[in-house]
Parts: sequence; structure tokens; C-alpha cells
Amino acid sequence: MTVATGAARWVWLAVAFPLVGFLVNGALALKRPEAKTAVSVVGTGVLLAAFAVAATVFVQLRGHPPDAPIIVSLWSWIVSTGMDIQFAFQVDQLSVVMLLVVTGVGSLIHIFSVGYMRADAGYARYFAYLNLFVAFMLVLVLGSNLPVLFIGWEGVGLCSYLLISFWYGDKANADAGKKAFLVNRIGDLGVLIAMFLLWWQVRSLEFVTIAARVPGTLPVDGGIIIAITLFLFLGCVGKSAQIPLYTWLPDAMAGPTPVSALIHAATMVTAGVYLVARNSVLFAMAPTTSMVVAGIGALTALFAASIGLRQYDIKKVLAYSTVSQLGYMFLAVGTGAYVAGVFHLVTHAFFKALLFLGSGSVIHAMHHAYHATHSHEDAQDMRNMGGLRKYMPWTFGLMLIATLAIAGVAPLSGFFSKDEILAAAFGRGETHKIWLLFWGMGLAAALMTAYYMMRLMAMTFLGDNRTGAKEREHLHEAPWIMTGPLVVLGLLSLIGGVINLPAFFPAGPHHVLDGWLEPVVAAASRLMPVAMPHGATEWALIGGAVTIAAVGLVLGWKLTLANPIPTAHDAPEDTGFARVLFRKYYVDEIYDALIVRPLVAFSRVVLWKGVDQGLIDGVGANGSAGLARALGWIGSRLQTGQLGFYVVVFLIGAVWLLRTVAQ
Repeated sequence: MTVATGAARWVWLAVAFPLVGFLVNGALALKRPEAKTAVSVVGTGVLLAAFAVAATVFVQLRGHPPDAPIIVSLWSWIVSTGMDIQFAFQVDQLSVVMLLVVTGVGSLIHIFSVGYMRADAGYARYFAYLNLFVAFMLVLVLGSNLPVLFIGWEGVGLCSYLLISFWYGDKANADAGKKAFLVNRIGDLGVLIAMFLLWWQVRSLEFVTIAARVPGTLPVDGGIIIAITLFLFLGCVGKSAQIPLYTWLPDAMAGPTPVSALIHAATMVTAGVYLVARNSVLFAMAPTTSMVVAGIGALTALFAASIGLRQYDIKKVLAYSTVSQLGYMFLAVGTGAYVAGVFHLVTHAFFKALLFLGSGSVIHAMHHAYHATHSHEDAQDMRNMGGLRKYMPWTFGLMLIATLAIAGVAPLSGFFSKDEILAAAFGRGETHKIWLLFWGMGLAAALMTAYYMMRLMAMTFLGDNRTGAKEREHLHEAPWIMTGPLVVLGLLSLIGGVINLPAFFPAGPHHVLDGWLEPVVAAASRLMPVAMPHGATEWALIGGAVTIAAVGLVLGWKLTLANPIPTAHDAPEDTGFARVLFRKYYVDEIYDALIVRPLVAFSRVVLWKGVDQGLIDGVGANGSAGLARALGWIGSRLQTGQLGFYVVVFLIGAVWLLRTVAQ
């Protein structure tokens, strides 16, 4: 542990700024909701200030890299016998990467929101929630121990609920918020159990202490370490929307589009990946759990990508794309390629935020056109779009960059991060053959990704326009307050791979992120080394990945535009396997039939009518009240008002008392 000096001492300001923004905008939402200029200045200003703090801390760490994490202790939080948990922040190379991503991408999304949400009556409330989310997310990534991290973990879940159900007047939005909240509680229980097990075994919940003590306390791949890591991973599965707890994320698209970009693409859903990377020593000591992590990640990447092939809502396509890309990240950290997982987390934040914000610009234009003509068509259905390149050239060009990046086209950012993940999986397959299956699943998911993303671009921007003749007159590019952030994200999607260029790339510097994160993951890398392919094998893998991306993009373009696309109103229902994909393999219906409805029925019949109404109300509350009434009635019968009756009762009592004493 290193004593905090310089800018690192003030890292708490990165949390304080958005927290103040929440308080101010919350007050404005209650007292002066019409003060939208003040809300805009406060809402975006606090994020830019937090980003400035993050950049300053990064400059300090880059100039003088610490040998150990810098701990900034704010106060003693939980003090008891043998326990002293500080409310403290940990500043190291990993937390600074997350700090830059959250505040940097968050600032751009806040700026975009000024244009996107300006006309909404809940503008101030929206920015209050968004600022609060960023504050909790920063607590999550900066916490020096699991309890502090858990505050942020629960806080972002709360804010996610508030923002998904932001337009709560619509029942579907309110239900989506509740679904996200409840599904995440399942995973959160796993994190709590893992904390109890860790305290039981190592008597500490500090990340630095855990990493130091566990290797000498617990056996490698023993039952306890497997249990701890599996429970931690359960939390990751819930928060990062992996199989089987992924179903909340597509429904979360009910919230405003900038929310989808910030919370459900760039930041909160990557918290699970961060948790594994932060506790990399634990997972490296549990190869069985790591195999589960990689397997779940590969399966989720493939499964979600297949669903994305047949969705028509532009945000739903991106939602399943997010689930799939998160699967790649877990494939990476489960393989032991922790830097590759964080690398893809960063590049994904760039191009997925761009895709979501770009879709927001499209939806904004479609809503404007339909509102102007009093049409009630779905502004998010890609079958109602087409030909928008003519009306929104900036949005088209920038979303095309993001599409090529996520497809893995060289030399865009996604190519480098995705290639590194697949290469690591293939390399581990040399000694653990099941990883070759995971690599194959990742490759198949890459093909599907390229296909459904080019399908999205073709249905939205290419071909004939299907919006309508009158509506077409009102289509236009988004204002620059919205397009500006897209330009910045487009540039980052284009050149973001520079942070970790591989050795084969002709220009340098190479492996910058590897060197930056080496102090954080070095111990785990020694326990679980990854042999990356080299030479002809490496070039063959690169060639295969590029070919897969090219084939997927061409097929997505050609097959989508091969036949005229009917509007959503005129389109026939999907049949066969296409219907299965459109209905998302009926997973929600299966969960509803096997879990939700039986649980609701059990709650209604047994817990409510049986226990609550029958035992607690019937026997307990009402029964005791009835008993009191009965005793009162008996007592009232003794109050006759006749003196002779009282004398008889007195004598009987006296005789009984004397007899008792005599015995």
C-alpha cells in the first residue's frame, strides 16, 4: 500500500462532483423543473469536472507508477472486534482505466442527453438520476474493499431501475425496471455470500490483503476458493447479463436511449468484468471456476448473437449485441487474459456507446417525423426506416465506423481487442482442449456479429426509404449537441486500438495496456499463464478473423437488401426458426412458466392466504383479539351488581386459598 500524494489524494472529488450534481438537479426537479439551462450546466459540468480529476490522476500515475495501490482512506466505517473496514478508495492502474472510461464516455453521453431529452418534462429528474448513477459507478470502481464496492454495486442497480422505468406511466417501462431490479438481486446475493466466505477464511475484505493472503491460505482449486469465486461470478452473471440472468438487459431498452448507452453498454454492465479482473488472483487460483467463466462467456456470446440476427427494434439488436460482447469479455478473463478483457471493455465502451447514441439520433429523427405527421408507427422498428443515409449522413458515417469496429475489421479498435481474446482462447486450447470449443464459439459469434450489424445498417440507412412520403420531409440530422459526442466516439472507435497494439502491427508503441496493467494482474498471470500463438499460427488466426468479419458484413448487406423490405405494418409474421429467433428462443416464456408463475402462485396461496391471512392474521392478530374479547365477556358476566353473589364468590375464593395454603 502506497501513501496518497499529489492528485491521487483528491480522487474522491471524482465521486463528489456527480453526487453534488444529483443533489442540485434533484432539488431543481422538485422546486424548479423548468430551469433546464441550469440543469444542463450542472448535469454536464460535474461530469466534465470528474473527468478532469480522472485525467489528472492518470497523469500522476503515468509519470510515477506506484509499486503498490494507493489507498485514499476517507473515514473508519465498520469498526468491531477484529474488524476495521475503512471507507476508502484504491487508486491503481485498473481503477484509473475504469475512472477514465466512466467519466470520459459518461461526459459525452451527458452532453448528448442535453439535446435528446431537452423537451422531456422530467428533464431535471433525468439528470439527477444520471449524475447519481455516475457517482455510484465511481464508488464501485474505486472502492478499496468489497463492502465499499458493494455500495456502488447496489447503487448502480438502484439507478438502473430508476432510469429504465423513467417513463413509469407506461406499464411496460415500469415492469422492465422491476425485472432488472429483481434479476440483479439474485446475483447480488452471490456477492454477499462470497464476502462472508472470504471474511471467514482470510479475515479481511480489502482487495490488497485478499490478494496477499489467499495464495498462502487456501489450496489451488480447493472447494472453498471455488465456492468463493463461483458466488462472485454469480454476481457478475446478474450485473453483466450473462446466461441465465441476461433477460433483464434487452427489456432495459425501455429507458431513454442515452441511458442504454451509458448504463447498459459502456459502464454498469461491465462491472462484472471489472470484479473478475480486480479479484484476478482468486479466479486464477480456481481453474475450475475460470473454465466456467470462459464457458458461460462463450455460450452467451454465441447465444445472444444468434438472437440479434432476427430482431427488428434497433435498440433490441444493440442490446443483444451488448450481451454478446460482454460474453467475449468473460471469455477473456476466464481464459486468464485479464488485460484482453479490460481492453475489450474499453473499446466496446467506445463503439457501443457510439452505436447506441447513433440509434438515439435515428430515433430522435423518426419521432420528430412521425410527430409532425401525427403518425403512430414505431419509430424504433428498422422496417420503418431505410434510406436514412441521405437525410443523416453524419450519423450514417459514424455508425458505420462503429459497425466495422464491432465486426472486427482492421485496423479499427474492435479488431485488436477481439483478436486478442480469440487468440488467447486458442492458445489455452493447446493444453486444455475445451478452450478450442470456446474459441470456435467465439468465432461463430464474430460471424453473426458482423452479419446482424450490417443488417442493422442496411435496414436503417440503405435501400429505399420506408418512413412515408409526408414523414420523409421532416427527416433531418440531429443537432450538433448530439452529433458532436458521436464524432468524438467515432474517432475513439477508429483509433482506440492504439492503447494495446500487438507486436505484429507495423507501427508502435506495442502492448501499452499490457504494461500499464501488469502490476495489477502480474500475480494472477503467474498462477494462470496464457501462451499466446506466434508466427504462422498467429497470422492464420488473424486471417481467419478478418475473413469471418468480411464474410459476415457482405452477407448482412447482400441478404438484407436482396428483396424489398416491407414496413412493420405490412410485414408478415416470421415463421420457422426465424420465429424462434425473433421470440428469443422463448426463454422469457419458459422462465415465466417454470419460475415466475409457480412462485407467484406459491406466494399467493401459501405465503399470503395460508401464512399471512391464515396464521398471522387469523390465528395471531384476529385470534388474540378474539381471545381478549372472550375473556372480557366472561369477566363482564361476573359483574352482576348483586352483593350476595359477590359474597359467595369471595367465600369460594377464600376457601380455595386456605385449602391451597394448608396443602
